[in-house]
Amino acid sequence: MTVMDSKFPGEAGSGGARPGYVATVRRLAAAQKAAARSAPAYSRFINRRLGRLFAAAAFIAGLTPNAVTAVSALFTFAGILALTMFPPSWLLGIVVSGCLVVGYALDSADGQVARLRGTGSPAGEWLDHMVDAVKTSMLPLALAVALYRFDAVQPGWLLVPLGAAVVSAVLFFSMILTEQLRKQSGTGPVAARAAGPSWLRSLLVVPMDYGVLCLTFLFYGAIPVFMTVYTVIAAATAAFLILASIKWFRELSSVPRKPPGSTGRHLRSVDAPLEHQALDVTP
Repeated sequence: MTVMDSKFPGEAGSGGARPGYVATVRRLAAAQKAAARSAPAYSRFINRRLGRLFAAAAFIAGLTPNAVTAVSALFTFAGILALTMFPPSWLLGIVVSGCLVVGYALDSADGQVARLRGTGSPAGEWLDHMVDAVKTSMLPLALAVALYRFDAVQPGWLLVPLGAAVVSAVLFFSMILTEQLRKQSGTGPVAARAAGPSWLRSLLVVPMDYGVLCLTFLFYGAIPVFMTVYTVIAAATAAFLILASIKWFRELSSVPRKPPGSTGRHLRSVDAPLEHQALDVTP
């Protein structure tokens, strides 16, 4: 029995009152599907748990998955807007980081609410990934605007967030496309098939973790420290994109071609949020 097949009291198609908060959290913990073996550590061990708490509260409040996505976008874009409106400071860094962290946790919660309510839909997944796509590029671009507007760094440093915007957009697209092509060909990521401690892979890809990026803004009151950490993250992400692109191209090149005239399945939206997908560069 899947989560979507099993309904709580008070859900669509069932009678009675909704369960308590603790009971809902426990049900989510028991029913939540496993994260990818090499999903980044923050996303895997922290953000999923935060999302579970928000999902339980949203479910009890009667919010739809799309409403949770909208609240997630509200927090995320509020943090990004604040970044461009005020000069760098410790207080601003805390506010921006807090908004981004909450928005990211809610991004994990919307899918969990959908499974609890049994109301998942392609339109909901489309909305979720559209918000992800916008924030992925908007955050580094907003940072570049803020650093330039408040003359916080030398002009050359602006290339770091501008480059990060390009890398983030390409990585987001390539991960989703690769996952869909794997599904179309009936293959899976190497990391999902490989043996070994999955937590080690999760730690190795920490620099590419969006949750860690959110936390870096806690250093926004000390621009030299912030820019050092941000540059390391941007460089690590760019290196990962290069290595992953080579690995993904080789992997997909080994997939047998379909006979002429045959039609494959249409690409569908991914089944899991981006933070649950494998960041796999295993040889």
